[in-house]
Amino acid sequence: MAFSSLFSLTFPPISSSSLNTKHPLFFHSYLPSISLQNSNKKREFPLPSVASIPYQPINVDYLEQEFSGHGVTFEDIGDSCIAKMRLENGSTATLMLPSGLITSYKAHMWHGGRAELLQTSVLEGKDGNPVIQGGVSLAFNFGSDNEILWSPTSWALRAIRGNPEDSIQVELISTDAEDKVEVRHVLSLTEDTLSSQLVVSNSKSSSIRLMGSLISHLTVSTPEATYAYGLEGSNFFNRPMFSSNFSIVPPDSQQSWYSDLGLNAFFSAWGARDQKNSDKGKDREVKNEEELEGEEDENYKQLTDKMSRIYTSAPTDFTLIDRGRRNSVIVGRYGFNELYMFSPGSSHESYSMYSYICVGQSAMLKPVILSPGDVWTGGQHLHNPNL
Repeated sequence: MAFSSLFSLTFPPISSSSLNTKHPLFFHSYLPSISLQNSNKKREFPLPSVASIPYQPINVDYLEQEFSGHGVTFEDIGDSCIAKMRLENGSTATLMLPSGLITSYKAHMWHGGRAELLQTSVLEGKDGNPVIQGGVSLAFNFGSDNEILWSPTSWALRAIRGNPEDSIQVELISTDAEDKVEVRHVLSLTEDTLSSQLVVSNSKSSSIRLMGSLISHLTVSTPEATYAYGLEGSNFFNRPMFSSNFSIVPPDSQQSWYSDLGLNAFFSAWGARDQKNSDKGKDREVKNEEELEGEEDENYKQLTDKMSRIYTSAPTDFTLIDRGRRNSVIVGRYGFNELYMFSPGSSHESYSMYSYICVGQSAMLKPVILSPGDVWTGGQHLHNPNL
């Protein structure tokens, strides 16, 4: 089926050439060529006419010169770089370019120190090349007429605004987007919040369809000590785990949820609902899937058990409480109607790479449709109430 790749988003392969593999965070990709002419005025990188052509390595010296004075520093790692945002109160965020992956959000805490709120890991892939997973990433497909056309996987730095005293805003633009479709990712760091905003502009003469999720891996001490507060009464669907190349996937979860049978059942049911197919076989599949529906009956839900759910009527804000680390995160969304939540459960070793809760602001059951001339905005807030 046309949408069968939604739960297995494909990203460009990672190469180990020219990488400092001893660095704790590294990722291989490319950015468009950077023009150095009139550097005092120019604030945008030119985008290539064909997104698949090789891009030139990032010029970190140019980035430092062009975007200095806003509280952002750049570090060169092979053909990629790290952009580090830092506020005077101590809160920081780290962004990988050009992958657009947010690998770190360290928030200022009540005890005077900082705490890392994101879970990120770097592993060796099957081909020997490094694979970075976790953090906050955009995992979306764009399509038309039930056909997936492209996915944003490479981002160019467009602008940096603000100052380290109050707030810092970094604006990225997708270099994969089709002609007449603009996709921007705006990352904002304030004293108590990290926000990710997706802005899509459709200047085509036809409608486009957006499906996927803004995925966040929030680190926790243990699932037993972690609670979701504020979801009571929310309707949900149990679904196979949403997976992209940035997802941290426990082996048992991949075995039990990410099977062909589960995915086929999901997409058969989704297609039957969306297109109102009257075929009896489709109707039986929909009925079976509806048996996995439910309503959250706990307002203070302990996340000990393994779960993978899409909430369709959750409040725009809810709180993840980690009693082990004595902190909490308020997760907010706008523009998205669905909330995805995955917990690997307590079957894994405590304080391991699988000690996280995955939260997604999503359009997976029902896509976002942009008509010609439409501009759509959706995003997520990770608010730190522990000051």
